[in-house]
Amino acid sequence: MQNDPLGDALSKMNNAAMAGRREIEIRPASKLIGRILKIMEEHGYVEEFEYVEDGRGGIFRVKLSATINKCGAIKPRFSVKKDQMEKFESRYLPAQDFGILIITTNRGVMTHSEAKKMGVGGKLLAYVY
Repeated sequence: MQNDPLGDALSKMNNAAMAGRREIEIRPASKLIGRILKIMEEHGYVEEFEYVEDGRGGIFRVKLSATINKCGAIKPRFSVKKDQMEKFESRYLPAQDFGILIITTNRGVMTHSEAKKMGVGGKLLAYVY
């Protein structure tokens, strides 16, 4: 039984990237993991991914690019206001403008830079660099 499917998916991606693997399967699939993979695809951390229905929760087949240095889930899910982003950027990212924080807001799942532009806060989900 899994307690944190998002954390398991991101640690599986991190381990596969460190081992040099190019393709992994993430199980179980969820909408949240799909939205995070979409953001990672837009920023070049994932080449492509597809959803495969297997009758037991679904699978994401993910092709990794070689650009992931580290990724992980942020636990506990800190609430962040629009003017507190820099504090968490310095905590979870190694340098300014290097990597992304993924945040869930009332306008959907997005990166920290998009949330700053829109002027919204939310809850931190993950980091990737």
